[in-house]
Amino acid sequence: MKKKVSVTALLASGVLMLSAHAGAATPPAQAGNSSAVVLQGFHWNSAGYSNPNWYNTLAGNVADLKAMGFSHVWLPPSSDSAAREGYLPRQLNNLSSSYGSSAELTNVVRAFTNSGIRAIADVVVNHRVGSTGWSDFTNPNWTRYTIANNDECNCGLGNGDTGSGFNAGRDIDHTNVGETQNGIINWLNYTIKPVGFSGLRFDYVKGFGAQYAGKYANAFGAQFCVGELWTDLDLNNIDAHRQQIMNWINGTGNSCGAFDFTTKGLLNDALANGNYWRLRDSSGKPQGALGWWPAMAVTFVDNHDTGPSESCGVGQNHWPVPCGAVMQGYAYILSHPGIPTVYYPHIYNWNLKAAISALMQARRTAGVHSTSPVAIQAATQGLYAAIITGSTRQLAMKIGPNSWSPGAGWTLQTSGSNYAVWMK
Repeated sequence: MKKKVSVTALLASGVLMLSAHAGAATPPAQAGNSSAVVLQGFHWNSAGYSNPNWYNTLAGNVADLKAMGFSHVWLPPSSDSAAREGYLPRQLNNLSSSYGSSAELTNVVRAFTNSGIRAIADVVVNHRVGSTGWSDFTNPNWTRYTIANNDECNCGLGNGDTGSGFNAGRDIDHTNVGETQNGIINWLNYTIKPVGFSGLRFDYVKGFGAQYAGKYANAFGAQFCVGELWTDLDLNNIDAHRQQIMNWINGTGNSCGAFDFTTKGLLNDALANGNYWRLRDSSGKPQGALGWWPAMAVTFVDNHDTGPSESCGVGQNHWPVPCGAVMQGYAYILSHPGIPTVYYPHIYNWNLKAAISALMQARRTAGVHSTSPVAIQAATQGLYAAIITGSTRQLAMKIGPNSWSPGAGWTLQTSGSNYAVWMK
C-alpha cells in the first residue's frame, strides 16, 4: 500500500479497498476535522484492593472531566475476568468485575453520556479463559471449535490463529462465523451497547485478523473505534512501523483507527535523549502515523501498559516516557492533529490537572482538530517547534531545552519545564 496522509488521497489512490469489506464505515469521530479528546479513564492499579470500586471513583469526577473538555472516555474491560485488570475475559456477559458491579458500570456510563462524554468499551476478543479449566467457556457457552487449533493448550478444534499467539489465554478462532463472530457481535450489541457504550477499543489486535475488528465495529455501529497495534519499533526504520499501522487500519476496511505507537516511540526517544529531530520526517511532516493519516491516529503519552500508574515507578512501566518530561509529551499531542488521549493518573495522581487543562483549553480555543495542518519550524537536537493552524486561530508550540519563539504577534497561553504554547 502506498503511503498516504489523508482519506481523500487514499480514496483517490484506491487503496482503501472498501469493496472488499461489505458494510464498512469509518466511525464519525475519525472521518476528519474531529475535535475529539479522549480520557483513558483508568490505570493498571485501578482495580482491586486499593480501589474497591473504581466506577464510583470515576463517577465522582464526571463534572470535573466535562469541564476540562473531554469528548470521550475509555473505560477498562467490563466483563468478568480471571485477572483483576480485566484482560483475561472469562464470562463475557457478566459485567460485574474488579472495577465495580454491573449497575455501577451502567451508572457511570450514563453519567458521562448525560454530560456529553461518549463512553468507549475496552474489548478483549483475541483470547478468552475457561470458568474452571482451560477451555470451558460459559456465559456465553462456546465449544472448543472457537479455540484456534494451534493454541498451546492443544485443545482447540477450530482453524489456525489469524494473528500472533497469546499464551495467557486461549487464542480464539475468528474464522468461526456461527459461534465466534456471531457470539462476539451478540455480546457487543446485547450486553455492551445497552450499558450506553458507543465506541470500541480493541485490545491486542496483532493477535487476530484486522478484518474481524472491522466486522465487529461495523456490526456495533461504532461512533469511535481504535485498535492497539503494539509492535516492535526500529528507530532506524520508522516508515516500516507506521506502515504496519496504515495496513491494519486499511485491513479493517477503515472502520477503526489505531493508537499511534510510532509517535509514542519517537516521543520516548526525543524526551529521553534530546532527539527532537526524529519528530519530523523527510517530507517535513510529523513523523509517525500522525504524519500519514492523522484522522485515524490516536496519540498518547503513556497508558496503563507503557507507563507508570499513581506515581513514577509504580505500575507496568513497559515503555514509559521520562517521568519529568510528561508535560512535554502533552504539549506535543494536545497541540497537534490526530485524536489525543490523556491518561487519568496524570490528571489526578500526578497533580498535572491545571497544566493539562491549559493545553486542552488552547487546543479548543484555536479550533485545532484531527486534521489541522502542521508547519514544523524546527526539529533539531534539543528542540522541536511547530505552528498548527486550527479552524479559528493558530497555535505555536515548542518542546525541548533549547530556546525558541514564534516572534511578534503571538500571545503565550501556557508554559512549563521545556515547553510553551502560544496563540495568534
